[in-house]
Amino acid sequence: MYESYSGYRLLTRLIVYFLIFGVIGIIFQEVILLLFIGAIGILVWNYRQLSRLNYWLWVDRRLTPPQGSGTWEGVFNGIYRLQGKNRRRIGQLAALLARFRQGAEALPDAAVVLDSELSILWCNKLAQLNLGLVWPQDNGQRIDNLIRHPDFIAYLRKANFGDPLELASPVSEQRLLEIRLISYGDRQLLLIARDITRIRNLEGMRKEFVANVSHELKTPLTVIQGYLEMMQETMPADDFNQRSLSLMSQQSERMKSMVEQLLVLSKIEDATEIDLQNTVNIKALLTSLEEEAQALARGEYTVTFDSDLDVEPHGNELQLRSACINLISNAIRYTEPGGSVHVSWKKVPTGAEFSVTDTGLGIEPQHIARLTERFYRVDDARSRQTGGTGLGLSIVKHALSHHHSELKVESERGKGSRFSFVIPQHLIELKH
Repeated sequence: MYESYSGYRLLTRLIVYFLIFGVIGIIFQEVILLLFIGAIGILVWNYRQLSRLNYWLWVDRRLTPPQGSGTWEGVFNGIYRLQGKNRRRIGQLAALLARFRQGAEALPDAAVVLDSELSILWCNKLAQLNLGLVWPQDNGQRIDNLIRHPDFIAYLRKANFGDPLELASPVSEQRLLEIRLISYGDRQLLLIARDITRIRNLEGMRKEFVANVSHELKTPLTVIQGYLEMMQETMPADDFNQRSLSLMSQQSERMKSMVEQLLVLSKIEDATEIDLQNTVNIKALLTSLEEEAQALARGEYTVTFDSDLDVEPHGNELQLRSACINLISNAIRYTEPGGSVHVSWKKVPTGAEFSVTDTGLGIEPQHIARLTERFYRVDDARSRQTGGTGLGLSIVKHALSHHHSELKVESERGKGSRFSFVIPQHLIELKH
């Protein structure tokens, strides 16, 4: 066991050492000379020990320190003890780093660690397979020198990593990657690249299937409706089959409406890129909405409009119209006759807000988050009675996403609801 440092022990040794030289000096009547010789001796001895320490630290490759004596024995042993602590700590860090790398290798996504200069610090095997990186040869290389796709370079320069970037893999054009950059630590970045080829293929197949089925259903539905109308017209009004024909006609009309809604939704989903430079004629749009709202109300509801015609949005007029009329028709459909529906278009600090407020049944809080799901209905019986398809708010959601907006719902059961969305400031033009 090593002796710990003791200033008292060191002082005692010095006093004893010089006391011996002092006694010898008294005996030979040369006290000052002997004390000087003793001081020179201890200085030479300490310098010798310091030289051995320096040689061991910089030249000697042995782990064990040289054998020291006196006070230097504690110094050598103390340094050796610190080296042992550092070796154990380095071993622990190496084990921790190895476990981290094993965990990162087990990730289902490509992972690349970047420093503040976008240089590669580490990457897993999937990054080598999906991004074409070579480890460790690419260690220290800038990521934008290895992945030179213009969209990726623009994404890095923009430095706004809130939204992911979809990019073809540098290894294979047939493989689609979703790239995310996550900031952490001291301006470091973690690049995550997920292979979404299968997901996009399945989405494409689903969209194509829905569009094709919806299109193919239109013709037989039209034929069925035509024959039902003909049968109703030729059959006496008091015939007991009139009720059955009326119900069949009603359900075929509902199915036709659903098919049309599916086609609209499919068209909006496919329109991934829309021209946001087009200015929407808000006056014509609101006039059209008001006429259609009054037609839907059929005099059974009070429908009012409060519009600021000096605020014009940029975007796709058909998509915005589809979103607005779906909100208005939903408000009328789920409001009891005699109720009121108020439609507003006005300037707000963050842009321009379109809102529809009704005095209808209201929606319980647990349903609000799922309202924009396809075919989701709060009340199935009510939807069947009113002819709802469960697709209207899904159409609204997708149309608004193309205009950098989202649907906001405020509702209280039994007191009505307020559906609104805000077109952001950069898509708004004010008339002078």
